[in-house]
Order: sequence, then structure tokens, then C-alpha cells
Amino acid sequence: MRRVALAVPLVLALAVACSGSDGMPGGSDSGSPSDATVEASALDAGMDAALDAPMDVSTDPFPSGPCPEGMTYVEAGGFCVDRWEAQVEVWNGTAFEPHSPYETLDSASGGYRAVTRPSVPPQGYISGEQALEACLTAGKRLCSVDEYRMACRGPSDTIYPYGADYQAGACNEGRPVHPLLELYGDDAGPEIWDSVHMNNPAINQLPDTLAPTGQYSACTNAYGAFDMVGNLHEWVDDPAGTFLGGFYVDAEINGSGCSYTTTAHQFGYHDYSTGFRCCLTPGD
Repeated sequence: MRRVALAVPLVLALAVACSGSDGMPGGSDSGSPSDATVEASALDAGMDAALDAPMDVSTDPFPSGPCPEGMTYVEAGGFCVDRWEAQVEVWNGTAFEPHSPYETLDSASGGYRAVTRPSVPPQGYISGEQALEACLTAGKRLCSVDEYRMACRGPSDTIYPYGADYQAGACNEGRPVHPLLELYGDDAGPEIWDSVHMNNPAINQLPDTLAPTGQYSACTNAYGAFDMVGNLHEWVDDPAGTFLGGFYVDAEINGSGCSYTTTAHQFGYHDYSTGFRCCLTPGD
């Protein structure tokens, strides 16, 4: 009975028609072709140098095996997965700089990459297409459905990251009041479920909504990947549009725990609840 009150607004939200967007507005060249080539070459060189620089990732207690820092090795599948939901850094022309996790990436035309760190707000408001680009720029990729579930279920292969039985409060889910109703009012009309209202930066800054990465210390398993249930929906590598794990309001309506799956939105869709993390095959 702990989520009955959420059913109506969540069903309404899923019923809203979703349209895709590549999130990358086009531009026009004002200089000559040779100028554009030189500028592009300089930009690529600068981005390559920045990508080669070590990222500031805190030390964690889980051995990474053959994985880069900030990732953990899922031995059963032979792949690495980010331990924490991703943040995004955007390219400003000379360096990568942090992007607000409460803002969309629709105007980030200079490129961006995924980073994974503990104790920071993860990136919401991101589409599957944008998440894929962020992972690829970081030298990683989006996780497949099977990889995500394997990392989420852990070496014991349980329905929840922490075990076979549900534990209230272990992961960030089950918020009793939907944040859109809190922000816009219980008497708000159906327009609050449109793309403008659902991408309001204020949503994930309300109390008891988005949690810093890893804050729910029980929401993990022996692999050491945190928040794979709750906090943010996470995009996976499915061009048709799939995200897994649920978010801070609900992690049950579309399947319990690690089986939670949403397929109602196109890959170009984003709102306050959509996030991601990356995977990598060692040696690739």
C-alpha cells in the first residue's frame, strides 16, 4: 500500500505523448571553409588533451580490477560499469567544465562527456541520445539492458541490489508526494505533464528528491555500483528508448527493483527523472 497514492499521477505522466529531440541544435559556419577546418582541428586537439587528463575521482573501497577509476568490474559479464550515476561536463572551447545537473543539455553545442563521482548530484534532464554521446566522448558506452541488470542484481543475482527482499529506505524511491504536484499544486491541470513543465530545473532541487550519488549506502551490492534502483531512471543502449531502475518517486510500478523497465519514451526524450551511467569493455 506504500505507493497507491502515486499511481494516478504516474499513469498520467506515462500517458503523455513523447516526442524525440536530438538535443543538439544546428549551427552555421560564418568563416571560410579553411577557417572552419583550422578551428575544428584545434577544438579536437584540445578536447583530446582534456580527455587524456586524469579526472578527479574520489578513492572508493571496491577494487576496480581492469576498469578505469570510478568504475567497477562485473566479472560475470566481463565489463566495467560506473559506480555512480553520471554527471556531465561540457566543452567550453578550451576545457571541460561542470554542467548543472538541473539543466538540460539542449543548448550544449560544444560537446560534453560523462564523469562519475560520489557525493554529487547526478545529471537529470538528459535524453538517451545525449547520454550516449556523453558516454562515447568519455571513451565509454551506454550499458545494455542485460549489463545494467547484471550489475544491479549483483553476484548473488537478487531482485534488489541489496538482496532478495524489499527494504524500505535502502534506495532513494517511494517519495510520497509527486514533485510536480508539490511544485505546481494539486489542482494543476494536465499541462504540467508537458515537456516544458517536466524539465523545470526546480523539480530536482525540491527537498527529498534527487540525492547525491552514493548517499544511499545500502543501495548497492558486492560489485559496488550505487543507486541502480531509484534516484534517477537510467538510459540504456536501446535506440527505441528504454530506461531502467525507477526513480525517487517510484521503483515498482514498472517492475520491482532491478527489473524496473520503462519503454514509453523515445530515445530523444528527457525530463527531470532521466539520468544515466556508462559501461566499458576492458581493452576496447
